[in-house]
Amino acid sequence: MPLFERHVFVCTNDRAAGHQRGCCRAKGSEAIRESMKALAAQRGLEGRVRINTSGCLDQCEHGVTVVVYPEAVWYGFVTMADVEEIVQSHLVEGRPVARLRLAGDCINTAACRHRGGGVQLGLGGPR
Repeated sequence: MPLFERHVFVCTNDRAAGHQRGCCRAKGSEAIRESMKALAAQRGLEGRVRINTSGCLDQCEHGVTVVVYPEAVWYGFVTMADVEEIVQSHLVEGRPVARLRLAGDCINTAACRHRGGGVQLGLGGPR
């Protein structure tokens, strides 16, 4: 079997209701993953792109969080409305979706402006 061109991980972690960091599952991540898989198959990407469920990616405040390798593109605040754009632009055409990318200073750092208090702001403001 040839190597995958891209590997997509969709966080489906589940936390207790009311947890200050939130969780991706409560934001619809399972449906997002299923939709992404179906669209990828429709676009003929089976065997070339693998879309997997992921446990916690430690980006809870940015959920739903999706990461695409080998480019290591981290997407945050992904909704069902974003799935088609991610599949077509990034997975089919090779162009990451800039408006959904997490800023480098938000990934794996306690200094991220989204951490603390459970505030859910999009990259350009509330979504």
